[in-house]
Order: sequence, then C-alpha cells, then structure tokens
Amino acid sequence: MHFGQTNTLVKLPKLILLICAFAGITFVISCKNTGSHSTALSFKTPEQGQGYGLGEDVKVQLDIPADDKINSINYLLDGKTVGTKNNGEALTIKTGDLPLGYKLITAVVDNGSKKDTVTINIVLNSAIKPTLLGYKVIKTFPHDTSSYTQGLEYHNGRLLESSGEYGFSTLKWVNLQTGKASSKIDLDKKFFGEGSTLIGDQIILLTWKEDVGFVYDAKTLKQTGTFPYQNSREGWGLAYDGKRIIKSDGTNRIWFLNAKNYKEESYIDVYDNNGQVDQLNELEYIDGKIYANIYQTDKIAVIDPKNGSVLSYIDLTGILPAKDRFPNTDVLNGIAWDAVGKRLFVTGKKFSKLFQIQLVPAASK
Repeated sequence: MHFGQTNTLVKLPKLILLICAFAGITFVISCKNTGSHSTALSFKTPEQGQGYGLGEDVKVQLDIPADDKINSINYLLDGKTVGTKNNGEALTIKTGDLPLGYKLITAVVDNGSKKDTVTINIVLNSAIKPTLLGYKVIKTFPHDTSSYTQGLEYHNGRLLESSGEYGFSTLKWVNLQTGKASSKIDLDKKFFGEGSTLIGDQIILLTWKEDVGFVYDAKTLKQTGTFPYQNSREGWGLAYDGKRIIKSDGTNRIWFLNAKNYKEESYIDVYDNNGQVDQLNELEYIDGKIYANIYQTDKIAVIDPKNGSVLSYIDLTGILPAKDRFPNTDVLNGIAWDAVGKRLFVTGKKFSKLFQIQLVPAASK
C-alpha cells in the first residue's frame, strides 16, 4: 500500500497461540490453570492448531486418566459455552455459522473439589474455492496522475477520492468525465491520508499510522471532528454498508465500526480455502459483499461479510497498458460502485486512467 512496504501485521492473540503451538502438548499444560490434574489432563482431539473447513464438525474430547473422578466438563468456544459432558465423552462443535480464523477451545473440568482449565486452539478456514473472474473494459476516463489513490467512491455523478503520501495527501470531489477536482483540501503534512467514505452529509477519512480519523462536511470539506482508533493497528480502507463503517488495517482483518460514534464493534478475519488473505486495502460494499484490493497485487477479493470467506477473485492484470504507465505509476487501488447505474469503476495509485469494467469469467477475458 505504501512505498512497497508489505506491512503484514501479526495480531497479538495469534502470536501467543502460535508460540504455544510450537510446544505441542505443552500448550495445554502451560496455558491452563494448575490443579490436581495439571500434569494429566490434555486434549485427545483436536490437535493443537488443527485446521478445519467452515461447516466441518469439530470433535472435542479430553484424554482423562482412568482413575480420575470427573463430575462435569464444560466446553467453551472463544469464551462461550458450547456444551457440557458428565464424563469423558466427545463433544461435537458445529462450525457452519461461525466466523473464520483462530478459535480457542476451553475445557473447564470439575472433579467435585476444584476446577481445572485446559485450552487448545484450532483454525477455521473457508471451505469455498473462490471463483476466478476477469474483466472487460467498457469505458475509460481520465485520472489525476498525482493522486496516490487510497479511497474511491461514486456518488451522484462525482467521485469521492482520498489520496496518500506525506506532504501530498488530499481529499477531493472529482468530476468523473474530466478527472478534475471540483473541490479539494490538503491534509497537514504530518498525516498520510488513507481510505474515505460518505455517510449522509459527512465524509470519514482515515490516516495511516497516526491513529486518528477525520470527519468532514461533505459539501464544504470543512473538518468537523476527529476520532481515535481502538484495536485496529492502522488505517487503510473504508466503506459503508448503509448501517456500519467497514475498515481495513492492512492485515486479513476487517473491522465494523458504529456509524455514529466510530467505535469498533466487531470484526471478521478473511480466509480463502488456502488460508488467511492479508494486506486488504481499499474497500467497496457492493450488493451485500465486500470488495477489497489486495495490496501490491492486481487482485480484488470478493468477501462474505458474515464470516470472512473469499467468494471470488477478480484478476485485473494488464488493465493499465504499458504505454499508459509512467515512472511513478504505482499499484492497482481504488474501487467505486454506481449502485443506480450498476457501473463498476477501478483505478490505481497515480494511474493515468480510471476504468469502467464489466466482470466476466476469467477464461473469457
């Protein structure tokens, strides 16, 4: 997204789990409360870090010594109870309605006098093989080659565009036909502008590493407020689904923010059938799906907002011909959707053109 930086972030909860994973069965011992069973109890199934496809049943069972007395075992998934057993019988966890990603399974074992806690983690991947889509260029429009495009939206014949780079970041309304700004503001040089989205009569704009977002009046582009980030590490892309703000931070995580107070309320982790999909960048919400540029690639991922599964990949390789590239032309970034006219627009950082495209099967491109 920025100057070729890969910016792959490791989220702390995953890091802890992965460190424990290297210890194999010692994860169960070192990451649980000690008690009378502290050296005996462990998981028979699943294995530490085992992967499952969404919808696949997870069999959970403890390996309990034959002479141990167990009154009950309460099983939890990410802190929520999923079932109780009065003995060493296996418990089946259904995964069809779960979001993707790392899941922490906890067993609270009651032997009548005290309780022991045993934990293990699994990874829930997408069970869908994404369809592959290509494109057909319907029409081209001019695009400002000085614009390091970070955010792009279409509204009533105009484009809302935010751009990055320290000292050159802007927020502007752009005439679709000419590519010229009808109104524009420059950000302070200490801010690296990122994604933006329109919510009613206000524009929300992210900054990259400054941990702050800005609020502007949509007509005047006058700043009316700010808001801090919470758990998300950086600001990359923004979109709005009519109820929630959708935010990317350069990882495989997509955050959902309250549209009134900008607080992070939930998130999904994005996976395809091969694993997590990192460096999600500029976002657009189209017909119930999240479209996300994958930074430093010519791909757009089409994501199910309910669970984080990648449903399709759009391959835009070659969309900007070599003859239209300049020494400062950067990567693909920028997706805008005309909901009324059903038109899809894409561009890139310092691209000379903006493209209206039609999606087609990959083999037909």
